[in-house]
Amino acid sequence: MSESSLPGERLQKVLAQAGAGSRREVERWIAEGRISVNGERAKLGDRVLPSDRIQLDGKKVYLPESAEQDNRVIVYSKPEGVICSRSDPEGRPTIFENLPKLKNQRWISVGRLDINTSGLLILTTDGELANRLMHPSYEVDREYAVRIRGDVDDEMIARLKEGVLLEDGLAKFTDVQRFGGEASNQWFHVVLMEGKNREVRRLWESQGVQVSRLKRVRYGCIFLPSRLKVGAWEELNNKEINDLRSLVNLPQIRTGQRSPKQSEEDARRHKRARHRRSPKK
Repeated sequence: MSESSLPGERLQKVLAQAGAGSRREVERWIAEGRISVNGERAKLGDRVLPSDRIQLDGKKVYLPESAEQDNRVIVYSKPEGVICSRSDPEGRPTIFENLPKLKNQRWISVGRLDINTSGLLILTTDGELANRLMHPSYEVDREYAVRIRGDVDDEMIARLKEGVLLEDGLAKFTDVQRFGGEASNQWFHVVLMEGKNREVRRLWESQGVQVSRLKRVRYGCIFLPSRLKVGAWEELNNKEINDLRSLVNLPQIRTGQRSPKQSEEDARRHKRARHRRSPKK
């Protein structure tokens, strides 16, 4: 019997689509024994039906009636000094403190930015979309604005585009463009196809220059809106969501716009959250 003819969907795919987490996270939870199906410990490769009872850490996971429901995506302008983890033992502010609240779902960050990097973050309730946007096989590019302290010549740019061997493998920019500044303090826009830890900084530092500012300005087809204030978020419309889904070969959604009442309530919550803790610029 072929896999396509087996009943149900793979457990990790169902939970990712439900917004429980990214597919990688769900696979880790299954391996750790944190997920059960109908009272039995789940295994990698398990398939589930809509009638199955799924629990994570003993709590029921609520599944949408269809994969298109509650498919939300927001863009967030991350400030410096804020981390991308859900909590921090050092008490530092996290991006999740200022996001709209969800019921029976959670926001999944599409990639991360380190504490000293600002700019565009995409967050979604769709774990499958998040997983594909982050997976190297889909080659979704990222663009950064970076300020460099040090002399940058054409030979250095050529090396950065050809590839530099870092401690975790070969890395390179697919494009490097000058964007003004003084000779020893210049701005560049760089593009790369994956998101290794601190990859932009490490590439430049391998050439003996220093990154003094770093900001992500684009992820795939989504640009950081110039109108979006630092520390604020806004929701993508269906066309923008479908543009993202097209990048990673996911079917288009046909859900309607969210109700004004729900959008207004999210805006009020966001305003109260920002009032409680305004991020440092």
